Amino acid sequence: MADEKPLIRKRRGAGRVTITAVARQAGVSAITVSRYFNQPEQVSPELRERIANTVNALGYVPNLVAGGLASARSRVVAMVIPNISGPIFANTIQGFSDTLSQHGFQLLLASSYFSAEQEESAVRAFLGWSPAALVLTSRFHSSATEKMIEQTDVPVIETWDYQPERSPIQIGFSHYDVGVMAARYLHDKGYRRIAFVQNSIAADFSALERRDGYAATAEELGIRPWVFVPNADRAPFEAGKQAMETLMDHNPRPDAIFFANDNLAAGALLASQRAGLSIPQDCAIMGFGDYAFAEMMLPSLTTIKPPALQIGVMAATRVLESLGVLPVEGEIQRLNLLECSLVEREST
Repeated sequence: MADEKPLIRKRRGAGRVTITAVARQAGVSAITVSRYFNQPEQVSPELRERIANTVNALGYVPNLVAGGLASARSRVVAMVIPNISGPIFANTIQGFSDTLSQHGFQLLLASSYFSAEQEESAVRAFLGWSPAALVLTSRFHSSATEKMIEQTDVPVIETWDYQPERSPIQIGFSHYDVGVMAARYLHDKGYRRIAFVQNSIAADFSALERRDGYAATAEELGIRPWVFVPNADRAPFEAGKQAMETLMDHNPRPDAIFFANDNLAAGALLASQRAGLSIPQDCAIMGFGDYAFAEMMLPSLTTIKPPALQIGVMAATRVLESLGVLPVEGEIQRLNLLECSLVEREST
């Protein structure tokens, strides 16, 4: 129609507050404002407060892409974990993010849900954005991911695992040793028919290593290994319930069950209550993870507690050291072996 006005699209970035405007209003140089975002520890507390107030007042958002191109180093660190919603990784994520943010870095997070293909896709996308560093969970990767790790020029850290022969920085523990710890503990408590319940997620290879540690130790102790594999389509609580009902129908029954994680163990505890079983008198139950609900279960759940928070803080520290943000005496510590702890409660 003749009276229609042409659609005018606002150019992206038009009217955007500039770093120069922030510097002018704060009464500092543009270099100081840039340093406030990129190297805050080099800006005095008084100037940091003044710049922060100005940034908030103007609604300034730094152009991270341009800044990354100019400095050839991003302020973002990429992390891939198996499950964002899983409580076992929450403290690792929090410790990692908190430590990074103290030095002006931010976390970019993706979940693989125990899929090597999804992890590969996330790693490829992240590396395309040139992150400051890449943090992965465990050592179980696709061949394509291994190639990307080998070729990238950014620091790579593997967490929640410990394999000294690998090239990335290692921060974690031996899942095999967790299985050894659980089997020996239950044997020392007097249990002799000890079963292990796998994760219903078949690609949880770390849980399979805990199984292998349990099985080898059981054989050393003269106990026949007894492994139950839940249906793959079962959610963790449902898988724990299925395992408990099936194993307790066996003759003879197990007198103790070590579950691959606390979610499975919690499902088993709830199923035992519905069945009128007495825990641990009829059967002891033990988990892994020390999830927040473990202490509140009835009976409270015996479990093995991984150093989740320590892994996150240490991983961020190694990243910052690798980038020269934190000082290092000598070489960066590549091998970081941490310990899990056994938390004994009422279920055993």
